[in-house]
This record gives sequence, C-alpha cells and structure tokens, in this order.
Amino acid sequence: MRDVVITGIGLVSSAGEGLEAHLNALSGGGAPHTDLATFEPFPVHPATALEWDRQIPKKSDQRQMEPWQKLGCYAAGLALNAAGAKEDAALKGRMQLIVSAGGGERDYAVDGQILTGLRNAENPGVFLNERLMGDLRPTLFLAQLSNLLAGNIAIVHGVTGASRTFMGEESSGVDALRIARERIASGQDDIFLVGGAYNAERPDVLLIYEMGGFLWKKPYAPVWNRPAEGGGMILGSGACFMVLESREHAASRGAKPLAAVAGIASDRSRRKPGSAEASLHRLAKQLEAKPDVVISGATGIKGITEDEQAALKDIAPGAPVHATGDLVGHTMEAQAPTGVALAAGLIAGRKASEALVTSVGHWRGEGAIRLTKA
Repeated sequence: MRDVVITGIGLVSSAGEGLEAHLNALSGGGAPHTDLATFEPFPVHPATALEWDRQIPKKSDQRQMEPWQKLGCYAAGLALNAAGAKEDAALKGRMQLIVSAGGGERDYAVDGQILTGLRNAENPGVFLNERLMGDLRPTLFLAQLSNLLAGNIAIVHGVTGASRTFMGEESSGVDALRIARERIASGQDDIFLVGGAYNAERPDVLLIYEMGGFLWKKPYAPVWNRPAEGGGMILGSGACFMVLESREHAASRGAKPLAAVAGIASDRSRRKPGSAEASLHRLAKQLEAKPDVVISGATGIKGITEDEQAALKDIAPGAPVHATGDLVGHTMEAQAPTGVALAAGLIAGRKASEALVTSVGHWRGEGAIRLTKA
C-alpha cells in the first residue's frame, strides 16, 4: 500500500479565505461571523466576500453558477494553486475529481406560488402535478444537478480526469475522501482533487432542517454548550477542496506534503442513545488512532453531541478538541474535508504530530479520518 499525502488545500468560509486565515481563526478563538437577522430566528454563518474573478475569470461562468457552485469552484482553484498544479495542464488532464455535493438551489418564486395556491385548491394533488409540470422548466432542473459543480471545475480549471459526485450530506464528504485515498493507496490512481461545498443562506434548506427539528434558534453558542439548552446546528456557507496524491507522485513533481492521510473509516449506525459513541470507538480502533489533537465535526444536536464528547474523552484523553462548527458553522458536505484541512494545517505547522478528524452526521453516518506527519 502506498502512502497518501495532502499537497494543496483550498478553503473558504465565514472565517475567511485560505488555510492560513482559518488556522489564525482557530488559534484566536472567539465566535465566528454570524448573521442573526436575515433568516431570523435561524442564525447562519455566511461565507466571506470573495473576488470571484481571481479563481473564476469568465463572467459568463460566474453567471451560470449558483452560490454553492461558485464557492466550490473558487476553493478548488485555491487548492490547485497551493499544490503547484494550477498551470500544469497535462497534470490536470489526468487528475481525477471527487465532489461531495447536495442538490441545487430552487426557484423560490415558483415554490411560493405553488404553496400559496395549494391552500385553496379544490384538489391539491391535481393542482400540484399541474404546476410542477408547467412551472418547473427542464433547463432549470438541469442547472440544479449536484454534478454541476464537478462540471464547472472541469470547465474553469481544466481538471478533466475521471469524475465522481457523491450525495449524502456529511457522509458524502467522508466517503469522497475515503475513495480517493483508497484508490491512491492501492496504486489505481496517482492524484485526486477532492472536496465539497455548501451554501447555508437558503430558505429552502433552513425549512427542511427545521422541519426535522435540527436547527439552533438562539444567538450563537459554542457547539458543546448547545445540548444543555435543547441542541441544534448553525449552518455555515463554505467550501473545501484538497489535492491528494501518492508520496512518490508528489516527490516526482517536487510538491511538498502537508500531512499524510493514514486512514479513513466510515459507518452508518442505527441511531439510538449511545450508538454514535460506540461507532466512534469502533472507527478509532480500526484506524489505531492515538491523536494529540481532535478536529470534530460535531453538530451541537442533543444526544449525538454528548455521545461524541464521551467517546473522545476515551479515544483522545487530554488532547485538545476543536469543533469546526465553532469556526465555520455546519457545512454539511464540506464538513469532513474542512476538518481534514484544519488538521493537516496543524500538522504542517508542527502544532500536532497526529490528528483525528470526526464526522457524526446530523441524522445518519459516522466517519473518522487519521492524519499523521508527512
């Protein structure tokens, strides 16, 4: 099995742009930038303002992308830059791509008209079918497909090797990284661009998660403090991409590794009290993890957050635990990649020699990633 290393990271969120800005925010502590007013009573962590032209030069490309696609495309460009691959067309031509992404954004005007009309419709089922067939244009639907982000990265940045898009909220981020690592380790492929993106500033996703009872509806509070007051997550807009490659491949092109990805494990437990805790114990044992720092993707949701806290006390006794939710908010598909990026940054900066990144999904899915010195 070959060693797998991270050679480039691109990261954007409410904490700023680039890995250095995020590491500074992590060491500085304090509350992340929070918007309490736009979607009241639901706080969100909005992404920092970006100069899109720096990574997406064509205005025509920018216009046809939704915010989550622009965030992802921008972060992908940063990662290619950091890995020294941005100007190497031949390398990008064989570089493979794995994206973790949700569904596209909706036409709020059409949704509003349909919901309003349903109240007084004589036959709601017939009314709904007629409006869906007449008002939702096929071109609009195509623009919302989750694999559009991968397509845009291929068009804008020229990454044209094999492409995969995973859906499935937090677990998709874990598995995007896992599949990339396993393919490199086994010798099937040499280099991948992998990551995810999320736009939290959307009424439709806030509605969906609130219907499930998952959202925090008070002013910002740290992730670990929320369960005592009922629990809930604060969504964040952001994106994270990174370049993964074999150690030999990185050396052959003179790329300096930030950290090694020693192992990735995922699980999908049937959630009941204690199941997330047991799952994390299994995953850490499988990875033989002995971390001196933990980057947790904890949501703040009651039950699973306390489960994770209990597990981490056993898995990493005495190690500092940082919650990505306290830095960037909960970025769903981008959550696990963001945790890995921060862990790699700490290892590269000699603040840690081994890190464990956890991902306990708000509804289903558990994951753990072990990083070591490169």
